[in-house]
Amino acid sequence: MELYTWPTPNGHKVHILLEELAVPYAVVPVDIVTGEQFAPDFLKISPNNKMPALVDSDGPDGQPITMFESGAIMIYLAEKFGRFIPGDARGRYSVLQWVMFQMASIGPMLGQAQHFFQYAPEANDYARNRYSKEAARLYGVVDRRLAESPYIAGEEYSIADMAVWPWMKFSHYQGVERDGFPNFLRWYDEIKERPAVRRGMDVLKDKRRKHTISDDAKTILFGDRQYERRE
Repeated sequence: MELYTWPTPNGHKVHILLEELAVPYAVVPVDIVTGEQFAPDFLKISPNNKMPALVDSDGPDGQPITMFESGAIMIYLAEKFGRFIPGDARGRYSVLQWVMFQMASIGPMLGQAQHFFQYAPEANDYARNRYSKEAARLYGVVDRRLAESPYIAGEEYSIADMAVWPWMKFSHYQGVERDGFPNFLRWYDEIKERPAVRRGMDVLKDKRRKHTISDDAKTILFGDRQYERRE
């Protein structure tokens, strides 16, 4: 398997799962700061120019399969290897709904909060207040859920935990004071100590941005480059 990825929360979700599965995979870096996500060959795998993306030479019918969208990749891998997703219908749907919660709410809303606190060229109090409040609400949803069960989807550690955890690592960039969420903190600290999580978070660690990104990089990540028509 080849994983096209970069050290972002969505990349780390899949890194962690692959490390938990202990299956061999090759890492293919996609530098989203320099615009490698727009390369024609990558767009054939990930038409929405987002990473991660997966190429599995041994797909469901024995033929290669390409996958984009991190949540779909996680479901595919969990089902392929029969781990971290329950076999019974009730348990499976519990995991799937929390993975969808991460994809629909945690990722987009915490990502917007992080953008306006960390990357926006000008401070925008309205946007910061809007998204930090929504981020705090979502931390509350997770905290209440974890008051009911040890893990996000129930009694067992699953891809739902792996999907949510990397996004909630950066609360200081999301305008959230997480000390008020004790159940979340218990869960967060437990997941942090898992060896596979540590290995997953270390994937491409040498590529992590260490300095403020340039205006050119911001144009690639957030500006007109996103809207160019590409054949």
